[in-house]
Amino acid sequence: MKIQQNFTVQYNYDIHFTQHLFREDNPLFRTVIAAQRQTRVAFVIDSGVVDHHPDLIAQLTNYIYNADLLELAAIPLVVPGGEKVKNDLQYYDQTLALINDAKIDRHAYLVAIGGGALLDMVGFAAAVGHRGIRHIRIPTTVLSQNDSGVGVKNGVNFFGKKNFIGAFSPPQSVINDTIFLTTLDPRDWRAGVAEAIKVALIKDAPFFDWLEAHATAINERDLNTMTDLVYECAKWHCDHISGGNDPFERGSARPLDFGHWAAHKLEQLTRFEIRHGEAVAIGIALDVVYATKVGLLNQTDCDRILAVIASYGFDLFHEALLSEDGENVNSALLSGIEEFREHLGGELCITLINKIGHGLEVHEMNLNQIEAAVLTLQTNYHSHAH
Repeated sequence: MKIQQNFTVQYNYDIHFTQHLFREDNPLFRTVIAAQRQTRVAFVIDSGVVDHHPDLIAQLTNYIYNADLLELAAIPLVVPGGEKVKNDLQYYDQTLALINDAKIDRHAYLVAIGGGALLDMVGFAAAVGHRGIRHIRIPTTVLSQNDSGVGVKNGVNFFGKKNFIGAFSPPQSVINDTIFLTTLDPRDWRAGVAEAIKVALIKDAPFFDWLEAHATAINERDLNTMTDLVYECAKWHCDHISGGNDPFERGSARPLDFGHWAAHKLEQLTRFEIRHGEAVAIGIALDVVYATKVGLLNQTDCDRILAVIASYGFDLFHEALLSEDGENVNSALLSGIEEFREHLGGELCITLINKIGHGLEVHEMNLNQIEAAVLTLQTNYHSHAH
């Protein structure tokens, strides 16, 4: 005897682009919620955003107050951004307490305003509060607007591992207000470009050409150029989530994690002193040199890719890649390969490239060639390192 259960759940959400979201004459936020009855809204905000936009809380409070059928359910909760908000569970607990105390039920909205780490944490709290409440993401960094904030992943760090606990939970909506990008420090402005380079290398050679041609404009902080970069990268990210027919990663392939097996480990090894995007840039450089050493990629493409990454001001090497004596590859870095396999489950599946714009999966890595790739980066790019 058996009962066969089968159902399909359709997910739809839009990624909006705007400026000055909470200005009184901007209808977008009201339109996104489209309240048909009195609707409670609560906010969790990155403290770095509040520091750089000191009028934000007053502005959004006024906006909600003057919006028909919207009600501010509580004073906005302000918590630190960056990996701290994912490493220390007190902020996750505070967010759950907000959901409880402000009576944010399944007909209300929890809104996260901040960088990718804060969006990850708040999204996870939203996924488990009442078994899932509506959350809206308002990403404030390049990295979160073009990559992490537009996807379906949420989580916090646990057991010293990135995103060990989390949930796949699509947002109700994502709103990219590009004005938030204007106050980023140079490192955060640049860090998100690494994900654009990544997606171009595995999916879109003309986009890589564009990134090569527009490095100066991006480095000079031209907002229109950066907005184009964010839009293009976010579009590819969405295409991957819906087009691969595996949005919740039931399989082993994770092409969007190109360069990430080393990046995640590097973040831990530096105690998150380097930004995620900075680690991804080094991870991409490492995997590109590795792909060249094992005969997948030609040297001309390799040199061109490394030059483009460097043109955005990224370091291509970090001392943490090496053991303490500086002679060998850090064994903890190599353990990142096994952690990567474990996180996916099943067989190892790492994305490399065999030409610009074309990713492919490999199921094993040659540790001697990884070591050779690290030493190549040390020899040729050590002068750029920290």
